[in-house]
This record gives sequence, structure tokens and C-alpha cells, in this order.
Amino acid sequence: MEYRRFRTKLCYVFLAFAGISFMMNAQELTIERALEIAEENNPSLVQSKLNIERYQYNVAAQKASLKSKFALNLNPVEYSKSRRFDNRLSQWYTNETLNTEGTFSVVQPILLTDGTVSLINTFGWQDNQSIVEGVNNRNKAFNNNLYLQLRQPIFTHNVQKMALKRIEMQYENAGISYALQRLRIESDITTQFYSVYISQEDVKISKDELENAKQSYDIIKNKVEADLAAKEELYQAELNLASAQSKVETNIVALENNKDNLKQTLGMSLDENISVLSDIKVSPVVIDMEKAIQNGLVSRLELRQRELDVEESELQMIETKANNEFKGDITLSVGVIGDNEKFNNMFDNPTQNPRVSVSFAVPIFDWGEKKARVNAQKAAQTIAKLEHANQKIDIELDVRRVWREIDNYRTQIDIAEKNVRNAQLTYDINLIRYREGDLTGMQISQFQTQLSNEKKNYAQTLINYKKALLSLKIASLYDFEKNTPIIPVRELDNIK
Repeated sequence: MEYRRFRTKLCYVFLAFAGISFMMNAQELTIERALEIAEENNPSLVQSKLNIERYQYNVAAQKASLKSKFALNLNPVEYSKSRRFDNRLSQWYTNETLNTEGTFSVVQPILLTDGTVSLINTFGWQDNQSIVEGVNNRNKAFNNNLYLQLRQPIFTHNVQKMALKRIEMQYENAGISYALQRLRIESDITTQFYSVYISQEDVKISKDELENAKQSYDIIKNKVEADLAAKEELYQAELNLASAQSKVETNIVALENNKDNLKQTLGMSLDENISVLSDIKVSPVVIDMEKAIQNGLVSRLELRQRELDVEESELQMIETKANNEFKGDITLSVGVIGDNEKFNNMFDNPTQNPRVSVSFAVPIFDWGEKKARVNAQKAAQTIAKLEHANQKIDIELDVRRVWREIDNYRTQIDIAEKNVRNAQLTYDINLIRYREGDLTGMQISQFQTQLSNEKKNYAQTLINYKKALLSLKIASLYDFEKNTPIIPVRELDNIK
């Protein structure tokens, strides 16, 4: 018996010391600080930021591709010797060639028309020798071909404009995905933050229970030693004290597990010790449901995502209709060619080389392939529009549901607060009766459990109310506590 009492006291002292050391060494976090840490370290948010950066570079690359391209292609040495047949003279000849050349080009895409303008200059030197029936013909000369060329597709869609628009849409969508991810992370962190808070409160409540159980144990111990109570009451008090100790230890384990989950979401080291600070106060918040719905329908980023899906389906329809379509291509070029054995005399007798080319691709019969693909894309367009319409309904339903929950939680808070007050008064009254011997240890333990449960229920109801306000803020993108609209992410201002 004495050993059991000594172990009980030692365990109680150890738990108290551990709690004090734990609180002294822990990093204290507020909900605001937790969100700041997550924005910098949360793996999902970091990945979303990198995705934005990737598409930002893609947009920059696509815009750079619309500027003039300068290129230089060099062929320093080329030598060949072959035996060939001349169809014009119906005779064989041997040809030996040594040449070198380089081509400098400037190509400017035209975004407005999807055409290109090119300035091309090819300069070279060659030593060409042919032997025909023993006669040796040889030519050494410099040559230069300079021309300006315009290439313009006709009767088809503008590929360059579509490519730029698509990559800009992908960039905007990446920014929206980051904003939505940040809102989801805020919701997850808030839930986990309050889970840690509840676990801390559970530890505090269970320590209060342990303190009350110890007081009850001391009371009944003195009574038993004075022969004022039966020994079985002492046994029950010991059982209550051991249960209270076990509950403290269990709640500490749950607290540490919840902290690890929070640290993982925040991107913190699991070895870092933390505690949360939260002053949960419920202040009256006036919420206009119609205003919440309208702001949600105007501001929710999911709607913009659905609009981007509709725009993407329209681009895909244009590309689908371009399959097996009638289209053409016009090429115009003008320039001069000069050649001479001497470099300085290349353009003494230049030759103009104008060129005009018009080509058409005329589909004749495709066995209904294009029609089937177009019909399939029409169905995809209809689906995208339906999803956009359904998203509006989902937003309104979400706001209505959360609004009703908030209204219900206000009532539940009042009830829970009264229950805590009544449970505390009931416990205090019955504790006096217990000290006077009118109640057993089992009965006072039940009143203690009732008080603890009402305290937990009250704290959980407050947290549910705060989480419902956050859900409404996310659903409507409006903070009714501060009476200000929410701008989900600053990066979206630069996406256009």
C-alpha cells in the first residue's frame, strides 16, 4: 500500500515537472504566425509557387519567340568527288567539289497575321572541277545570295496567337491553383492548430482532474485513518487517482501526435517543440447571407478556372476544325545573287532572283473523321459550360450551409457556457457533500467527469464557431469579422 502511494506521488510530481519544462522550452505559435511559416515552408505551397514560376518562364519564352531571331549557320569545309551521268548530254563525267559557306538569317514572326518575314544572306566559296571525255572544266569563285522573304499562311487559324493565349491561360491557372491551395492550407492549418489547442486544453483539464483526485484521495485517506470512512472508499480514491494519472499521460501523447501533424503541415522540423497560443473569444458578427453569396459568385477563383476551361475548349475546337481543312500558303521573296572569282567583284553583274509561290491544301474525303471530332469537341464544350454553371450552384449551397452552421453554433455556445457554469456549481456543491461523507468516491468522480466533459464541449463549440467563420470566409472570399473582401493571392495581380 505504501509503495503504491509513493509511486502515485512520484508520478504526480514527474508530470507536473514535465509540464513546466515542456512549456518553458516550447516555441509559442499563434494562428497568424503558423500561417506565415506555412507560406514559406509548406511542401504543397512551395510546389505551387514553383509551378507558377515555371509557367511564368514559359510565358516569357513564348513572348521572346515573337521577337526577331538571329542565326548564323556555318559549313566550313565540304569536299566531294563522284562519278555522275549527265542526262542532257547522255554522257558520264567526274565531278570534284571543294566549298565553304555560311548563312546569316534574321527571322521576324508577325503575331497579327501568323506570318514571318526573313532576311537571309548566304556567302560562300567553291572550287568545282568536272572532267568530261578528257576535257577538264574548272571554276573557282565567290558567291553571295541575299534575299528578303515573306511567308503567310491563309485560310487557317493564327497558330502564334493561340499558342500565346494558351500559355497565358496556363500561367493564370497556375496562379489560381496556388491561391486555392493556400486557402486549403489555411483551412487545414486552422483545423490542426485548434486540434493542438484542444489537446492542450485536454491536458490542462486532465491535470485539474488529477489535482481534484489527489485532494479527494487526501480527504478520504484522512477519514480512513480517523476511522470515519470504510477502507473501500480509499481503494476507490486510489483507483480514481490512478485513472486521472493515466488520463494525463494519454492526453499528453495525443497532444504530441497533433503537434507532429501541425509541424508537418507547416514544414517545420519534427524535433522542434511548439505550443499554440489562442485566445478564443466569440464576438457578435453580422453576416449578410445575400452579400456573402454575391461576393462568392463574383470573387471565387474556381469560377475563373471553369471559365478558363471553357476558353480552352474553344481553342481546342478551332484546332479540331483545322484538321483536314482547306488552307493555303503564300511565299514571296526578292533578292540578288552575285558571283565572281574575285571577292570585290561579286556584284559587278548581279542577278535578281524574285520568287512567288502560292500553294493550297484541299481535303477531298476523310470518311467523316473531321465531323466526328468536331461533334466530340462540341460535347466537351457543353460539359465545360455545365461545370461552370454547376460551380455557381455549389458556391451558393456552400455559403448557405456555412451560414446556417454559424447561426446554430451561436446558440450552441450559449448553451455550452451555461452547462459549464451549472456543472461547476454542481461539482462544488457535491464536493462539499463528499467531504462531509454524504457521497462516495464513485459519485464524486462522476460529477468531476461531467464537469470535464462540459468544459471540453464548450471549448470545442467555440472552435467549431471559429472554423465555421473561416469556412464562410473561404466560401465567400469575404471576411465578415473585419468587414473586408479577401484577395487570395497577390501574384494574381501580375497575371495578365
